[in-house]
Amino acid sequence: MCLQRWFPEQSAQCSGISRLRSDGPEDLVFQSLRKGVPMSDHNILSRHLKPAGEKLGIRWVNWQVLRRSYATWLVESGADPKAVQGQMRHSRIGPTMDIYAQFVPDSQRRAVALMAEMVEGRTSKLAQVVN
Repeated sequence: MCLQRWFPEQSAQCSGISRLRSDGPEDLVFQSLRKGVPMSDHNILSRHLKPAGEKLGIRWVNWQVLRRSYATWLVESGADPKAVQGQMRHSRIGPTMDIYAQFVPDSQRRAVALMAEMVEGRTSKLAQVVN
């Protein structure tokens, strides 16, 4: 199958070239178009991720930036630190929380608000038991 399905302007380049296309749930996201094998990390980064980052105004994109962003967003969304450790495939939680999960002031405010809500709930239950 040729890329003309997605890019009609390139149909002239596709003549005589059979290209693989797969869109099943178990198929690779980044695969070579000719053989269907996994693309190399470098090719994914240079052909897909860096151009997408440039379009979004992100000047520096690499695998480390993506891993740190992922870990930080998991922590910000309220994911359990041990779950984040598992997602990052770290054997210890130290690197996950110390290196990958970046400090975000809003998440600190949310954490304090959640703790205050928990303490308030417990003290109101205690007051009901005492009365």
